[in-house]
Amino acid sequence: MKNNFIKVLIIIGGGYVFFRAMLAFEKISSGTGFWWQTYSMKWGLGLFGFAIFCALSLALIAFLLWRIEIFGDIFQKLISFRKKIGAARFALAVATFIFPIWFFQFTAWGVVFNDLYIRLIVWAGVIVALSFLISNTNFIEWKYCLIALLLTSALFVSAVSFINVTDYPFSMGWSEGNRMWDYSIMFGRELYDYPSDKNIEVLLDVGRQFVGGLPFIFSGVTIYMERFWIALTLVLPYLLLGLAAFRFTRTNLKEWAFTTFWAFIFLKQGPIHPPLVLCAAATALVWRSPLWLGIPLIAVTSYFAEASRFTWVFAPGMWIGMLEIMSSNLQNNKLPKTAWVRAITLALTGFIGGQYGKTIISLITVQSQTPLSPSISVNQAVSMVAAPSQPLLWYRLLPTDTYPLGILFGLLIATLPLIFLLIYLIVTNKWQLNLWQKLAILGPLTAFLIVGIIVSTKIGGGGDLHNLDMFLIGLMFTGVVSWEKAGKQWFTQIHAASDWIKTNLVLFFVLPGVFALGGMRSFAFAEDAAWLAVLTDSPNEKALDMIPSDAVVSNALDVIQEEVNIAVAQGGEVLFIDQRQLLTFGYITNVPFIPEYEKKILMNNALGSRQAYFQRFYGELATKRFALIISEPLRFTIQDTVDRFGEENNAWVQWVSIPVLCYYDIKTTLREVNVQLLVPKLQPVDCSAELPVELP
Repeated sequence: MKNNFIKVLIIIGGGYVFFRAMLAFEKISSGTGFWWQTYSMKWGLGLFGFAIFCALSLALIAFLLWRIEIFGDIFQKLISFRKKIGAARFALAVATFIFPIWFFQFTAWGVVFNDLYIRLIVWAGVIVALSFLISNTNFIEWKYCLIALLLTSALFVSAVSFINVTDYPFSMGWSEGNRMWDYSIMFGRELYDYPSDKNIEVLLDVGRQFVGGLPFIFSGVTIYMERFWIALTLVLPYLLLGLAAFRFTRTNLKEWAFTTFWAFIFLKQGPIHPPLVLCAAATALVWRSPLWLGIPLIAVTSYFAEASRFTWVFAPGMWIGMLEIMSSNLQNNKLPKTAWVRAITLALTGFIGGQYGKTIISLITVQSQTPLSPSISVNQAVSMVAAPSQPLLWYRLLPTDTYPLGILFGLLIATLPLIFLLIYLIVTNKWQLNLWQKLAILGPLTAFLIVGIIVSTKIGGGGDLHNLDMFLIGLMFTGVVSWEKAGKQWFTQIHAASDWIKTNLVLFFVLPGVFALGGMRSFAFAEDAAWLAVLTDSPNEKALDMIPSDAVVSNALDVIQEEVNIAVAQGGEVLFIDQRQLLTFGYITNVPFIPEYEKKILMNNALGSRQAYFQRFYGELATKRFALIISEPLRFTIQDTVDRFGEENNAWVQWVSIPVLCYYDIKTTLREVNVQLLVPKLQPVDCSAELPVELP
C-alpha cells in the first residue's frame, strides 16, 4: 500500500475503533467490585490488558503500513508453520470461521460484549487469522482476504436471521406472533374454531401468506418449526436468486458460490420480502432463456408479483428489460435487432402478466365473460404511491430514532461501494455501454428509487430499507452484468489495483456484515440476568429482553387459559387482539375464534384514521361483546416525532388504547410475557368524550 493518505485514514479509523472499544470495555468493567475504584480484580486487570492490547495493535498496524519489511522473517516462519500443519489448517480455519457466531449468538458473553466496536476488533482478528490460514503463498493474499471478508459477512447475515428461532410461545416482537397466525390461514385455518364458510381477513399479501404458510400444509407444526422456516425464507430465496443470476459462472463452482454470497449479503441490507426475491430469481432464469420458456415464466412471475404487492406490478418486466439490453453484445456500438426483440417482448409480457393476470386467470378458470381489464393501471399505481391513504413522514429520510441512519444515508452506505465500482468500470472502459444500455440502467433504477423513497416515508415505514427493494434488486442485476462483462477479469488482477479501489472493495464486503454483526445475540440466558444486568449497565433485568424462564411461561399460559375458560363458560366471546399464535399452536384451547380486530389491522386503520371501521369496533366495546380481551399492555403515553415510531404509537394510543381502556378494565398484566387481560367494566360508562369518532 503506497498511498500515504489512505494509510493515515486507516490509522485514524483504527485508533477511533480501538478508543471506542476501550470505552465500551470500561463501561462493562465499571461497577463490578471495589478492588480498584469500581472494578473487581478480574475486570480491572481485564480492562488494563485490553487497553494494552489495543495500543499494541494500533502500533502494529502502523508498522505494517510503513515498515512492513521488518516483519519479513516473522512472515516466513509463519508461512513455514502453515505448511507444516498441512490439512489441519483447514480445521483451524473452520473453527476460526464459526467462532464469532458461537461467541456472540450462543453464549451469554454475546450479551455482555454487544458493543459494535469490540465486535469489529474480534471480526478483524478473525479475518487476519482466516486469511492467513487459507492463503497459499504469501502471508496474506489480497484475494483470500476479500474471500474471508465475504464469507464471514455472509455467515453473520445468515446467523442473525435465526436469532428468533425458539419454542417460546409468546411474541418475540411487536407483530411477530400474530404474523405467524397470518401465515397459518392459507393452509391451516382448520386450526381455529371458526365456520369454514366465513372469510378470515388477514393483513398480508398472498405471496407472503403462501411462502410463510407452507409448513401448515402438514399437521403438527410447532412454533419452533414455523420460526425455523421463517428464518430459512430469510436466507434461501436470496441464495436462489444469486445462483440464478450468476448461473453463467456455473462452470467454476467457487466463483458461482462467491458471487452468490455477494448477491445474498448485498440484498439483505434491505431486507427484502421473500416473494419479491423469488420473483427476481424467476426473472433471472428468464434472462437469456428461449422465448418459448421466458414468455410464460415472466408472465406468471409478474402476476405473482402484483398479487403480492401492487407496487411490484411492473418490477419483473422492467428488470428483464434491463437485463436483456445491458447484457447484449454491441455490434458497431449498436444493439442487435435480436436484443431489442427479446427485451421488448419479455418486458411487455411482464407488464401484461402483472396488469391482466387476474382477469386472464378468471377467464380460464370460470369462463367468465368479464371484459379484459387491468388489475392496476399505471395511473392508479402512480396515484397510490404519490398520494397514499396514510400520511407521508418526509423527515424519516434523515436520521431518526425510528431508523438512526435515515433512509437516504442508510441507502448510500448500502449502495455506494457498488455504485462507485460500476462507475469505475464504465469510466475506465472496462465495461463498454452505448447510450441505450446506459438509459436501460438509469431509467428503471431512477423509477425504482423514487417509488422506494416515497413509500419509505409512509407512516408505519421508514424503519429500514425494505421499501427500496426493487431498486436494490435492479442495482444488484446491474452488478451481475458488470461482473460478466468486465468484473471477473478485472478482479483476477486486484492485487495490482489502486489503494482506493482496494479500500472500496473492503467496504463492498464489510458494510453488509457490520449491521448483522451488531445484531447477533441470544435471548436464552434468563438465569444469568442478574450478573448480565450488572455488566451491561441495564436499568433492570427485564431490559435485557431475555426469554422468561419455563416456570414464568407456564404460569402465564395457565393464567390465560383459566381466564379464557371462565369467559367461555359464562357464554362470552374472547378477542385475541394480540398473541394469536397461542391459538395457532395449541397453547390456548377450547375457545371459539374471533377473526376481527387483529392488532396489525387495528394499527393499519388507525394510521389511516378510518372512522367507519372504528365506529363498529367502539360500538362492540360499548355493548360488551367481548368477555375477555388479550392484548399487549395498553398505555396512554404520547410520544414526540423524535421517538422511535412516535406517530405510530400516538395513532395506536388515540384510536385503540384510550377507547379500549375506557370501556374495559385491566384484570391482569403479565409483564414478563408482555400480555394484558382486559374485562368489561361493571358499570356503564360514557366514553363519547374519549373517542376520536362519534358512535352512530
